[in-house]
Amino acid sequence: MIPQVPQRARRGRRVATAGLALAALFLSGCTDEQRRGFLPGYSDGAVTDRTGTITDLWVGAWGVLVIVGLIIWGLTLWCAIAYRRRKNDTGFPVQLRYHVPLELMFTLVPVVMVLTFFYFTQQDTRDVEMHQAEPDYTVNVVGKQWSWDFNYVDDDVHEPAGVQSFATGQPGAAESLPVLYLPVDQTVEFRLDSRDVIHSFWVVDFLYKKDMMPGHTNTFQVTPTREGTYEGKCAELCGEYHSDMLFNVEVVSQEEFDAHMQELRDQGYEGQLGADLNRNEEEWSMREKSDDAGPRYTTESTEGENQ
Repeated sequence: MIPQVPQRARRGRRVATAGLALAALFLSGCTDEQRRGFLPGYSDGAVTDRTGTITDLWVGAWGVLVIVGLIIWGLTLWCAIAYRRRKNDTGFPVQLRYHVPLELMFTLVPVVMVLTFFYFTQQDTRDVEMHQAEPDYTVNVVGKQWSWDFNYVDDDVHEPAGVQSFATGQPGAAESLPVLYLPVDQTVEFRLDSRDVIHSFWVVDFLYKKDMMPGHTNTFQVTPTREGTYEGKCAELCGEYHSDMLFNVEVVSQEEFDAHMQELRDQGYEGQLGADLNRNEEEWSMREKSDDAGPRYTTESTEGENQ
């Protein structure tokens, strides 16, 4: 005689199978943006050699937190329903002064979770902050209120001194921003300095930013792996026109990078723009730009800026 599977067990299996199928369907239907945890990125490859590590840490952490949150909410709702007061109940429920196994679980589980998060965060942070003894190329970035100067250390040339953008948010504003060129598939060391206050160098698609402090040089290394144009900005509130402190990064082939270095040399941009200069390489007045600045800038504000 063939043993019969109880009806309840068969229903449970069908529910479990349906749940797994729905979960697989949900995961397979995720877009590239959703799989990246809505971080910036592209479907045709990573932007740098470090963006994958950062994305995995972000998505993994949120995945664990979502699961823990669902378990906590599920147990909370189950307790509220299962142990609710019935109509015929009288008096108080059984009062327990302590429950050692439950209290140990409430203590040990959070400790294990925190230590696990710490382990993976420390491991990935070490990889992201890793420096090679001999990078392929070195760039010096100088932040200033409210623009950027870019020095190519190995070629001893620099980009034209950056000037504050007076057209932030307006059409065509990106064309007037300072531009930093980087060779693709080359490990670049960034040396970050500031001339005045604390700034923060942030290339959005690199998923990384680092502070720039007066009198102290911060460094990090990264290998761009995808050619393209990427937006950058200051990520530290640095004064009245902080929102104007924008720049672009062009990741290009080695041939195009070398041609740009020669072009800068031919134009006379040799040497380095140091951290001891003013906001621009030469004296300049914001009052001269007030006509193009729009309603955000007034005569009083420009006069106060030049005092």
